[in-house]
Amino acid sequence: MALLLKNAHVVDPSVELDGVVDVLIDSDKIAEVGENLAVEGAEVRDLSGKYLVPGLVDMHVHLREPGYEVKEDIESGTRAAAKGGFTGVCAMPNTDPVTDNGTVVEFVKSRAAEVGHCRVYPSGAMTRGLKGEAMSEMGDMVAHGAVAFTDDGRGVQGAGMLRRCMDYGKMFGKVFMSHCQDEDLVGHGQINEGKVSTRLALEGWPAAGEELQIARDIEIAKLTGAKLHIQHISTAHGLEIVRAGKAAGVQVTCEATPHHMFLTENDLDETYNTSLKVNPPLRTEEDAEAIRQGVIDGTVDAIVTDHAPHTPWEKAREFELAPFGMIGLETSLSLVLTELVNTGKMSMGRMVELMAIKPREILGLDQVQVKAGSVADLTVFDPSATWTVGEDGYESRAENSGFAGRTLTGRATDVFVGGKQTLADGCIC
Repeated sequence: MALLLKNAHVVDPSVELDGVVDVLIDSDKIAEVGENLAVEGAEVRDLSGKYLVPGLVDMHVHLREPGYEVKEDIESGTRAAAKGGFTGVCAMPNTDPVTDNGTVVEFVKSRAAEVGHCRVYPSGAMTRGLKGEAMSEMGDMVAHGAVAFTDDGRGVQGAGMLRRCMDYGKMFGKVFMSHCQDEDLVGHGQINEGKVSTRLALEGWPAAGEELQIARDIEIAKLTGAKLHIQHISTAHGLEIVRAGKAAGVQVTCEATPHHMFLTENDLDETYNTSLKVNPPLRTEEDAEAIRQGVIDGTVDAIVTDHAPHTPWEKAREFELAPFGMIGLETSLSLVLTELVNTGKMSMGRMVELMAIKPREILGLDQVQVKAGSVADLTVFDPSATWTVGEDGYESRAENSGFAGRTLTGRATDVFVGGKQTLADGCIC
């Protein structure tokens, strides 16, 4: 049966659409977009007061399966994604076994097809076992559907190893996503090196530990001609380096997370809240402001969550022993709406570019547009819905949100993946 979505405010800058129209979905495609549509026999949904945009994609998510299902699995992770308004996520390879060959890629894809609530795009490791010693089976992974290469969670430490990966892997046309962390310089750093780390007596993580590797990787991308994507950028100077790389013609893009935009080292206090222990760490207010401005002015290409679920008992350990990471799929859209769009700092169209259009472009995925013939991957949200993070629990198996207790305005209400509804009136289908 056809589904007619009436009176939604549709925003899709890729087709220069920003206004109230109707959208007709037939099977897995958009059949028609226009005003005052009427289709005999179609199911009708009135979306007055809500926005409809191309389906959101989070290109940096840890689903933990295979191997760490106690933290999260593909079913629970994609359920959280649908709750947050996402129609697709790119899964990181730091699983057990590591996603460094076609067999594991195929497993992730098959599990997602069986139990997923959104599309899952597997990424593959650059090096075997994420050890930085030998190249992974890149061609095998691409043949089975890997969309990108990354050693996320560590980053390739050897410049020569990274060059070999890029020189070889660029033939497949995939992007290399770089976790920038000079482990020798960072050492056992826990939080940003500065006044707060001194006050809390925690080992500091210098900003240079990220920035040096950003500069290095851009130079190697320039040398090899490979496509480079800087993950979870967190410092003002790091952003300047990326900006300079773009100006020099290097194929480099970057992403930012809501926690690096809307939280800072000043949110850490004597309670030692381990949900605020992330990698890279929360930086200064000046850094956060620079990242926000980079998101607004176009230097930052995509907003991601780096959704990193952990068990309560892991996060309940001493700060130095607790793992890095926080969950973010269920709060990302709402945070961007609350902090940037609803405040007038950023347009709704720019939000769509950052969370739907550019992630697909960087990953080499087919674009979704609100026009006839396009696949019906759509996100609907209520810009005025007010809610409190964590008040009603989480769809994710984990609860380590750094935004718990914060009141946000704006929330996904409906999600369609290939015309199939995975979120309806805020409830998982």
